[in-house]
Amino acid sequence: MKKPKVLQRSKKVKTSEQGKYRTMAGLQQFAAAWDESTLRHLLRRTLFGFKQEDINAWKGKSMVEVVQLLVSPSPVPLPPVNNYNDTSFSDPTVPAGQTWVNAPYDGNANGRRNSSLKSWWLGNLIQQTSSVHEKMTLFWHNHFATEAVDVNDARYMYRYYSLLRKYALGNFKELVLEITKDPAMLRYLNGYQNNKNAPDENYARELQELFTLGKGPLVFYTEADVRAAARVLTGYTINATTISSAFDPNRHDTGNKQFSTYYQNKVILGKTGANGAKETEELIDMLFLQEETALYLCRKLYRFFVYYEIDAATEANVILPMANLFRAKNYEVKPVLELLFSSTHFYDSVNVAGMIKSPLDYCVGLCKEFKMQFPDSTDFANQYLMFDYIRTQSSNMQQNLADPPSVAGWPAYYQAPQFHELWINSDTLPRRNQFMNILLTSGYTRNSKKIFIDVLTYVNALSSPGNPNLLIRDTVTHLCAIDLTPEVIQFLKGILLSGQSTDSYWTDAWTSYKANPTNVVARNMVLSRLNSMFSYLMNLPEYQLS
Repeated sequence: MKKPKVLQRSKKVKTSEQGKYRTMAGLQQFAAAWDESTLRHLLRRTLFGFKQEDINAWKGKSMVEVVQLLVSPSPVPLPPVNNYNDTSFSDPTVPAGQTWVNAPYDGNANGRRNSSLKSWWLGNLIQQTSSVHEKMTLFWHNHFATEAVDVNDARYMYRYYSLLRKYALGNFKELVLEITKDPAMLRYLNGYQNNKNAPDENYARELQELFTLGKGPLVFYTEADVRAAARVLTGYTINATTISSAFDPNRHDTGNKQFSTYYQNKVILGKTGANGAKETEELIDMLFLQEETALYLCRKLYRFFVYYEIDAATEANVILPMANLFRAKNYEVKPVLELLFSSTHFYDSVNVAGMIKSPLDYCVGLCKEFKMQFPDSTDFANQYLMFDYIRTQSSNMQQNLADPPSVAGWPAYYQAPQFHELWINSDTLPRRNQFMNILLTSGYTRNSKKIFIDVLTYVNALSSPGNPNLLIRDTVTHLCAIDLTPEVIQFLKGILLSGQSTDSYWTDAWTSYKANPTNVVARNMVLSRLNSMFSYLMNLPEYQLS
């Protein structure tokens, strides 16, 4: 069969005001038909993949009901455990299968604990409930980025994850205060070394430049503001025994801190004793009085969930009202997500299938879509090994969970003008295809345990797997965010028919297999055709889109 030309997908542009803007759609509630296609779009953007059963369970619900379920918190996962004891190493304080998160620091065990944390975190994405909770935790991980390799204490990283997850759907202002005192962040940006005798400006700079105000054209804080903020933040220490932070008044700069006209010449009066820590709250209050703080965070949410380009119409019709609501709700995140996920703009055709899946969306989504079977928690050692394989593949595609490349996070979320297009290049695209092909064919095996894409089980659950037309229709609807061309559909069908011209070639093969599933010849006949079809389908550009 001659392969059809690969789709050269151009940006969808919806002309408005003589073509000036992509769309004028705003945050008014979506009032068009709420159907399976709009539901799929919402789930693609808010979850790390979904099963067909998820659609079946949710498609009878209204948009309001679905959004409410999505923004509801999911249960707190059990902490990571020691999965790493082996013939060459045994943790002296933590038995196998027990959690290490409260154990004494152990330099020999720390690297293994970090690996345990990453595997466990990846497992949380795979085992997610139907909630945006884990995806928002990843959003905050990118926003308040830390690197496990630099923090160098897995216990601190666990607390960092737990903090992000606690506030994932909560209050942004409270999260800023807590992340400022977080042991992992204090270690990562040298906050624990910041004292009255040697103020360290690292966190004070990133607090303004990356965490609250951003670097937009209307942000005018000065180097003097960075120095003043650093003085406010002096005095925080880390207690490795309690795995927490504390405020030491003896290390705090008690002088007054003068800020620039950008901050209305604010003076934070120096305080002594335990009251010195209250200066941090005053500093954050000052930052949140700036309108840019709400605007900046809403732009980041928009780029994470909707699209990377923010033109003048989107700024006026979407970002500004989102920010206004954000401030009106005292920086609660959940109402803003509810507004966005229920809006006409979110479901506008120009925003459907317009984003490239991140490596985590791709790798975890694949596991979810095909209901890949992992060892259960009673076999924690092998379960973590399998989770780590998925995490490693995502890392190879340039998204290493718990270790973004810098304090700015992953470039695909902020680097103009490419943004999410950075996920696909001559190195990462072949890695996506290799990962998928391994799971389709040989699978991944460790310690006699195997994970793989079971296409026979997947297809058997479709509405009419013996009909090649309906099989392809159902599969494409589930796996692709955009329709395939008739030419590509016909090519997929040709794979199932082995180049023959009548549907019966597939129907007969499937019927023969179902009549005797233990017959190796019958099984391999349908399996080889399905593997070839899925391999081609999942190599298409359409499968890379969300």
